[in-house]
Amino acid sequence: MRTEQLEYIAAVTRLGSLRRAAEELRLSQPALSETVRNLERELGVDLLERKRSGATMSASGRELLPHIIGVLDAVDRLRAAAGEQHRIRRMVRVTTVNAATTPLLLPVLREFRAAHALTQVEVVGAQQTDIHRGLLEGGFDLGLVNHLEGDDVPAEFESTELLRGRPVVCVRPDSPLAARPEVSVDELLGVPLIVMRSGYVMHRFVHRLLGGRDPAFAYSTDGAEMGKLMAAEGLGATVLPDFSVVGDPPPAFGRGDPHSLRSRRGALTHRPLAGDTTGVLLTLQRRKAESVPQAARDLHDVFVRRAREMATGAGW
Repeated sequence: MRTEQLEYIAAVTRLGSLRRAAEELRLSQPALSETVRNLERELGVDLLERKRSGATMSASGRELLPHIIGVLDAVDRLRAAAGEQHRIRRMVRVTTVNAATTPLLLPVLREFRAAHALTQVEVVGAQQTDIHRGLLEGGFDLGLVNHLEGDDVPAEFESTELLRGRPVVCVRPDSPLAARPEVSVDELLGVPLIVMRSGYVMHRFVHRLLGGRDPAFAYSTDGAEMGKLMAAEGLGATVLPDFSVVGDPPPAFGRGDPHSLRSRRGALTHRPLAGDTTGVLLTLQRRKAESVPQAARDLHDVFVRRAREMATGAGW
């Protein structure tokens, strides 16, 4: 058994495809496939389930994955101790719901990059079900997921609460709703509503909030950032966790080019929902395993530290 065989199987698992792994590793696909087959024969188990849609870890592979990661992490520590840091080029994959994570995610990545110059970080947007599947199969190291307070967290994951907030209505400062100290459901129903697609926590929250009643008009989008941009353009109102708009520039920041991204993001304000006390949690999840790559542990720690600073600064 060779270290590169373990690195290859980890790449296939992470990328979900022999072809993509071969491209990243700069190998021919037949050569990569044969290397993985040799490892499977040596171990006596099928590590991958090969389908037309891609390659995923088999049940046996998922059981062995923590041990594979442990060996690779140990090799990295050995190389670092021997002064061969130029050879350590691990990748950490972070997956996130496309809602409410940008104000936290960007400073975390900046801080992590400063301390881990050779570690690549890949950020993948996905829905919650895809995040959980990817974490279980070893394709992702960390997952950022929103929960409504009271939701159950799957037992397969180690979950750390990062931020706790409440849903708010986001609109342009010149919207009639911006003149209200808080927004009622009836008022929300009277304006075009920008909602997250089915499969997102905030879609479920808004559906429950409206109680089956239909808004005047509705848009559907796939993430908080697009929802905020649409609201800032005056297309309607969107409902998001308050921590998704903390750190956005205030309305005065929007002076200047009206078509610039930063100007549009600046032209946004938010108001609480009348009578609603729902809590929204942003959690950081990872698969329960005996061995976790050092880089993933370090990135996890940066998320936790930055979230505490963000919560303290916002007075949560």
